[in-house]
Amino acid sequence: MTTTTTTPPVPPALSARGRRTVLAVCCLSMFLVGLDTTVVNVGLPAIGHGLGVDTRGLAWVVDAYTLVLAGLLISSGALADRFGRRRVFQCGLAVFGAASLLCALAPTAGALVAARALQGVGASMLSPVALAIVVNATPDPKERARAIGIWASVFGLSMAAGPVTGGALLAGLDWRALFWVNAPVVVVALVLSAVFVPESRAARARRLDPPGQFLLTALLVLVVGVLIEGPRVGWTSPAALAGYAAAATALAGFARVESRRSEPLIDPRLFANPLFNGAVVGAVAVFVALNAALLLNTLYLQHTRGWTPLAAGAATLPLAVGATVCAPWAGRMVGRTGPRTPLFLAGGFLTAGGLCLVRLTPHTGLLPLLAAYALIGVGFGFANAPITTTAVDGLPPARAGVAGAITSTARQVGAALGIALAGGLVTGAAPAELARASRPGWALVAGCGVLLLLVARAARPKGAAAAPAPSRGR
Repeated sequence: MTTTTTTPPVPPALSARGRRTVLAVCCLSMFLVGLDTTVVNVGLPAIGHGLGVDTRGLAWVVDAYTLVLAGLLISSGALADRFGRRRVFQCGLAVFGAASLLCALAPTAGALVAARALQGVGASMLSPVALAIVVNATPDPKERARAIGIWASVFGLSMAAGPVTGGALLAGLDWRALFWVNAPVVVVALVLSAVFVPESRAARARRLDPPGQFLLTALLVLVVGVLIEGPRVGWTSPAALAGYAAAATALAGFARVESRRSEPLIDPRLFANPLFNGAVVGAVAVFVALNAALLLNTLYLQHTRGWTPLAAGAATLPLAVGATVCAPWAGRMVGRTGPRTPLFLAGGFLTAGGLCLVRLTPHTGLLPLLAAYALIGVGFGFANAPITTTAVDGLPPARAGVAGAITSTARQVGAALGIALAGGLVTGAAPAELARASRPGWALVAGCGVLLLLVARAARPKGAAAAPAPSRGR
């Protein structure tokens, strides 16, 4: 099979208003993707009660979505390059909307997990494709940088807003409303994309990589599956040992297959670039911290403190406000001084937020809780734009799409790991013991902040020379 090279027709240049409209449509889709990563968190106790699911099963309800999303992001980007970005984008919206309806109608936990996985399939066609559409519609480098910053910020804001939105929906409705709400937004996005988003394709369509795709998906499912099921089966049980061996085999197979392909799903040589490496590590760390914090918050406030979903969601308002204020501020800082300063701020605030709750008790005061959530939100808000910029800066412009896809994958991997790790810590804990059981989780949040500080230290200040691109000799 050979790589096809075509010369697609060049669409007329969009006006400034047209470019802003395209950005708005793409940001709307990204808001949906990010919102569904976290909106379910505050409804987990209600889902567990309604469908008879324990904490371990609830972790699968969240991670079925993030795992499929993470595993298919890069392949979906390649499909869009080949068959048309708007076409794949609209297909993703349709699949996402249909899967949301299936989630809302799910009669059992297994059906809900399967529908969430299908949601992840649709979401995978939105995230990297939306970024490619924005980049293609914005030829000016400065304007493109601002647009990428807005795009990354919206995704981060949507994840931070998820618990608040979920709590508001659950105040007067049941958990199925968390999925019904997607339908009208999907319809609006489909109409707007048909009217305002131009079709585009890559001049050189990348080949698909089915073996790499299979091994990557298997690796992610095995790693997260072991983390979720480990507390139940035992970390040294035959099942767990088999899981470790299978994950190691998938990792070795993935590295071997990708190193031998001319156009791999993920080129291992990209990770020889320290800037790009740091961006990927930072993306994973930030989303581990956010998702662990949100899950621990939901279980603690609703199970231990007896708060309603609305009150538990409202408690995360400082987190959402911090992210809302600091995300665009971080984008402007990146444009002026480069990614290093906002990354340092992100790491410092995340560390402080996690440390605030490492001695959590069933009676911890409201102010320390709100302060911790605010610090985590500020850290999260400062993180997204510089991480995306660092990844893109670490590679030549021609590989910006690859950088965006891999960092988006890293974010979702971090989300899945955060849920799996936090869920594993509190699985089986009685409400009175949940606060103590969650303390290592808050230490994990602080540790992710420290890791981000190390990434910031290695980030290139504005104006520094770019690292040489990794070559691929044959």
